[in-house]
Amino acid sequence: MARPLLIIKTGSSLPDLVARRGDFEDWIAQGLGLPRTAIAIVDVTKGEPLPPPAAVHGVVISGSHAMVTEHLPWSEYTAQWLCDAVKTGAPILGICYGHQLLAYALGGEVGDNPNGREFGTVDVQLCANGNPLFTGFASPIQGHVGHTQSALRLPEGARVLAASALEPHAAVAFAPRVWGVQFHPEFDADITRAYIHAYADILRAEGQDPERCLATCRDTPSGTTLLQRFAQLATQFNQPRTGQ
Repeated sequence: MARPLLIIKTGSSLPDLVARRGDFEDWIAQGLGLPRTAIAIVDVTKGEPLPPPAAVHGVVISGSHAMVTEHLPWSEYTAQWLCDAVKTGAPILGICYGHQLLAYALGGEVGDNPNGREFGTVDVQLCANGNPLFTGFASPIQGHVGHTQSALRLPEGARVLAASALEPHAAVAFAPRVWGVQFHPEFDADITRAYIHAYADILRAEGQDPERCLATCRDTPSGTTLLQRFAQLATQFNQPRTGQ
């Protein structure tokens, strides 16, 4: 049996949104463009064990409403597993919380974004050429965002690939086959609007304008293209080598 691509579920989305549209893992799976039979989902928040890294051909770590700085037991367990997976050369993509968890696991620092919460659809400026995950993208791309914390200090050897107005580490290469994105490639404008509505009072209390955030929301093909690119790269990296 072919090894599946693993989605590590680190939380659930807004209950009303889940009832209407599905959850993080559903949106990620759809964006990857793979049949569900080719995907394994492990919900670490429920104590489900992660398989050996060699048993999967790629990994995507979802977003979460938890905070990396809470150091929850399931999060610490996943961080250690990711350290081991990175050493094996497994292709990995972290999304939002997953991005921050990779940064923390590999020796960086995570905390509240000093620029404040970032919500809406934002321009993400690509600032490094030659990385296979972003090959062919024209800068800027558009990314859906909704986060409080960020990777404040990157681990040694990490390379910044993209930045937004409020997020200097919007995309990072942590290793040759390991990436993190602070934006949500699995979101669409409808999902992003739902988050802005849910956090509207908090945004206002912090001096932000939810209506202005809502006005930025627009659908973009960038996220789906990025997820499909990762799926292709994971397959490519796992192809057996021939010849000398």
